[in-house]
Amino acid sequence: MALIKCDFYSDTLGLSTSMHVILPQQTHNQIGMENVTGKGLHPTLYLLHGLSDDDSIWLRRTSIERYVANLGIAVVMPQVHRSFYTDMVEGGRYWSFISEELPALARSFFPLSDQREDNFVAGLSMGGYGAFKLALRKPDQYAAAASLSGALDMSAHMDRNASSALQQTELQRIFGPEVAGTENDLIHLLKESQASQGPQPLLYQCCGTEDFLYEDNQTFRQACEQTNFELTYQEEPGEHEWGYWDAKIQDVLKWLPLPKHD
Repeated sequence: MALIKCDFYSDTLGLSTSMHVILPQQTHNQIGMENVTGKGLHPTLYLLHGLSDDDSIWLRRTSIERYVANLGIAVVMPQVHRSFYTDMVEGGRYWSFISEELPALARSFFPLSDQREDNFVAGLSMGGYGAFKLALRKPDQYAAAASLSGALDMSAHMDRNASSALQQTELQRIFGPEVAGTENDLIHLLKESQASQGPQPLLYQCCGTEDFLYEDNQTFRQACEQTNFELTYQEEPGEHEWGYWDAKIQDVLKWLPLPKHD
């Protein structure tokens, strides 16, 4: 595998930012690694970080490079700060960045496929929210999306933090005064996407039963079960921590509908 730290300028954000990228590399005598690459442009997993993390975190806290070595896929890990992958009311246009500019730039820099069946998105916590938002708002671009301990009910999340002036101020600077019923509300997006005649991405959702976001995950799961989305749901004992996510990202990689190698 090749690992690249890519620093670049974003016109959408008006600033320099970064992403880490894992690219497939065919090797034959690398000790302890079975590396695979297919022909042509690479299938791609966009792997999103959580609220307090950055684009290096999946590499620092898990063995993601080793886990994908024999799958023949690229992994793109972008930096979005504490934006919730949203065009912020007071701040950067991170939704426009993550949904439009980033994939276009990544494909201009690296040999990545732009075909829907070759593109997937996953993330943890805030990144789980971002992954499902990308899949529900851009279903023509992603074949599958996975949320690990995702912040999937932002309306309830804002209500719970109403007593914290600091957190409430931060969330309102991102979303404005209300999330429910808007394009930033995943429950609302589920209902809207249900009415669409277009393709629907496969969804994978997991959350530990001791996680502080467990109730929000149940709300999303129940809402999803009222639709015809194909949802794979897993839960087991676990908290909001990297031991759980390191294990579950391996399950996500097994679940992804990856193209077969020749």
